[in-house]
Amino acid sequence: MANAASGMAVSDECKLKFGELQRKKAFRFIVFKIDEKLQQITVEKHGGPDATYEDFVASLPENDCRYGVYDFEFTSEDGVTSCQKSKIFFIAWSPDTSRVRAKMIYASSKEVFKRELNGIHYELQATDPTEMDLEVIKERAK
Repeated sequence: MANAASGMAVSDECKLKFGELQRKKAFRFIVFKIDEKLQQITVEKHGGPDATYEDFVASLPENDCRYGVYDFEFTSEDGVTSCQKSKIFFIAWSPDTSRVRAKMIYASSKEVFKRELNGIHYELQATDPTEMDLEVIKERAK
């Protein structure tokens, strides 16, 4: 179904790959791209379970917008026990150097797209790499 605000549809592959990341841990991250010609959001890249946060950041273009999801695993400690946890971050990457049209399309499609990806824990909006630094992710996951 097309997003009423931007006219962008969400490809079935987006939902399928997100489900594989969420339930099967098949991916560490997924990068999504808006294909203006097809008028839909598609999967551009994904990183396997062993991919790092640095791999995810490196897969984002320097001068263009993207959406990304990253499955952040960490150890939670309550003073008595510790356990492995996982939180899924949705990152809206919109660098200052990207085209104004791209920023507008990504901004107007974001909320509807996020609703298609059921299970996101946190959202970050980033216009430069410091806004989505690994320390920011760690702090939000606590």
